[in-house]
Amino acid sequence: MADVFVGGRAVPTGGGEPIEVRNPANGRIVDAVPDGGADLVDRAVAAAGAAFAAWRRVPGARRGDLLYEAANAVEAQIPELAPLLTAEHGKPLHESTMELARFVKSLKHYAGLGRNLPGRSVADLDEESTGIVLTRPLGVVGILVRWNYPVTLLGKKLGPALVTGNTVVAKPDESTPLTTLRIAQLMHAAGLPDGVFNVVTGFGESTGAALVDHPDVAKIAFTGSNPNGERVMAAAAGRLARVTAELGGSDPLIVDADADIAAAVSAASWGRFFNCGQACLAVKRVYAHESVYDEVVARLVEKTRKLVVGPGDRPGVTVGPMHGERVRARLLDQLAGTLAGGARVVAGGEVPTGEPFDAGWFMQPTIVVDAGHDAPVATEDTFGPVLPVWPVADLDEAIALANASRYGIASSVWTRDLNAALHAARSLHSGYVWVNSRTRVYDELPFGGVKQSGYGKDHGPEALDFYQDVTSVVLSPG
Repeated sequence: MADVFVGGRAVPTGGGEPIEVRNPANGRIVDAVPDGGADLVDRAVAAAGAAFAAWRRVPGARRGDLLYEAANAVEAQIPELAPLLTAEHGKPLHESTMELARFVKSLKHYAGLGRNLPGRSVADLDEESTGIVLTRPLGVVGILVRWNYPVTLLGKKLGPALVTGNTVVAKPDESTPLTTLRIAQLMHAAGLPDGVFNVVTGFGESTGAALVDHPDVAKIAFTGSNPNGERVMAAAAGRLARVTAELGGSDPLIVDADADIAAAVSAASWGRFFNCGQACLAVKRVYAHESVYDEVVARLVEKTRKLVVGPGDRPGVTVGPMHGERVRARLLDQLAGTLAGGARVVAGGEVPTGEPFDAGWFMQPTIVVDAGHDAPVATEDTFGPVLPVWPVADLDEAIALANASRYGIASSVWTRDLNAALHAARSLHSGYVWVNSRTRVYDELPFGGVKQSGYGKDHGPEALDFYQDVTSVVLSPG
């Protein structure tokens, strides 16, 4: 059984039932971790609290240097880490490598910001007074992330938390804890001080709840489902702890009549089927102008049929298994409900059978047409490789349908008309809008949803604000 990581060292807990970590491609046990519960959380928070007093006094530039060296240590071990991430998650090996590289990039981005952490001043409050705004870290930050991108989701919270002087207790999902535990070891071996970054394991209702409820945790940074996010926010509200939350999504992609169809279809396919479609930030609805609708559907079908489904460690595989039985069962229910309303499957739509599929949780990439706008694939967060396509009469109809969702993480629009692009960007109600671009998130820009997709920002300098307090100081002559 893998040890947790507390106070700068691997710590055996010696209690509680082990949680088996299984490979979704074949059901085999990769390892096990303890369900640490409240006692383990107490130890980890105490270690983080003890480290905070010294860590907050380290100059921002030096914190950035230490974070940069820690990121380098992780980067050097990507060839070791990627197979572990594929084993516990299921994603293809090249996707695991990309995720780990993204983690490193985020840490290095925030390490660089440590040399110029923002502050501000107001020179003339009145005739004699000057104002300055001081920032200070919050304290111990609890990070809870979902299984779909366990490393990426960790990195975009860990970087800003550490560089602003906070210490961290992270709880990965119980099904994907192993890569995170190894990363913590590597980062501390590279020089990150003891107790600055701790990792605990366990179920959400035990270990996760104890972290959210802990009186010495100043802030919770959460990524997960809406029901779980609502529970986290309600629990944190009881003690007025701060929360940022990235929740569900149903991102639209609009293809206007003048768009580069080949590029738009490539972006839609990549944005939907990467990571087997298991992402909050993913293309989940396509609205194509009626004059190009048939071509869009035909090209999507062609691309989808070329995707290779299989275990993530096999060469040539482009779509790995879904992460588990419940995830696939929910997607199949959403697809069945959509088809019952008159929709048609034009590619995929089945659970593949035979070797190697029978041992894992595989699903064919699927294209759906003729779905109602009240169908599950239109109104719910479809967490898997199913993509519906609708025709629209014009851009304004597409925008209206895109905005009809209760979610608002991101949107995409494909058009050669600059005025149309700006109109769409201003009208789409989401936290991120891509114009003629794949769904790529940049560390330089703030990322976070609106409506039921969450609260707060990751990425960008704006993320720093969610890990700091501010104090206004008025200076006048003595």
